[in-house]
Amino acid sequence: MTDHATARAAALEAQPMRLAGPRPGFLRGTLGSVRDIAAHRELLGSLVRRELKSRYKDSTLGFVWTLVRPLAMLLIYWVVLGKFLEAERSIPSFAIFVYCGLTAWTLFSEIVNAGTSSIIANAGLVKKVYLPREVFPLSVVGSSLVNFAVQLAILVVATAVVGQFPTGPRWWTALLAFAVLLVHATALALLLSALNVYLRDVQYLVDVGLLIFFWASPIVYSWQLVTTGLDSIGLSGGWLERLYLLNPVTLVVLGFHETFWVAGDGKPVPDGLHERLGVALVVGVVALWLCQRTFARLQSNFAQEL
Repeated sequence: MTDHATARAAALEAQPMRLAGPRPGFLRGTLGSVRDIAAHRELLGSLVRRELKSRYKDSTLGFVWTLVRPLAMLLIYWVVLGKFLEAERSIPSFAIFVYCGLTAWTLFSEIVNAGTSSIIANAGLVKKVYLPREVFPLSVVGSSLVNFAVQLAILVVATAVVGQFPTGPRWWTALLAFAVLLVHATALALLLSALNVYLRDVQYLVDVGLLIFFWASPIVYSWQLVTTGLDSIGLSGGWLERLYLLNPVTLVVLGFHETFWVAGDGKPVPDGLHERLGVALVVGVVALWLCQRTFARLQSNFAQEL
């Protein structure tokens, strides 16, 4: 063995043993994981930057592509639903209405979809070095937030252009809805990214689930249409409506409408929307905690499975 190899082996032997699995204790383990992630915050920042650069690598337009998909979806729904199906007759400022929902939905779907495959996409790093594996789904959250900021800026500018800029306490609704979206999406990204290592079908189930979630949320149709439909079958205010409102994405989209869709003032909204958002936030924080602990328990065998 060469002197260099001997010195390297001695240096490695001197390093303290690090547990790849969860730290003992539910609360203590959580604090340990948070400290570990905080200690690797520079790495997390580098992964976010790498995620953004790789997404638009060798692209001439770069971040412009961040807007292409939601704007294309907006154009399709505005023409097909707004013009052809005349949805804009019952929904004033239909373009703003749709873009509110698409802005929230794009952030949620990007975090969940890309977060699910984040561990597998970084298999090389997982197998070679020790680091808190949570940084990979969290890097997806970071890069998605950058894209969300660009889309949100477009939405705010659009409201100003049409003379419907939101003011006053509306912004508190937006912050509450954003917090609900972020904690639920991050929780799902952590849980699904860990499960996807062991069962690769998860990423395909996520695609189907996101499709269902999209149409189960009032993104391209109004809450008034939901209540009208439920009322026609005698279930308005019943169990089906309560089930529909259990979807956190539904509450987030309605919260964004309350903030940015000024032309919709006076339109029906669910009773106690802010209280529902508050409950959803508490549930989301608890879910985020439980999903992180599940992730920590499953991560010990990531390298072997990959």
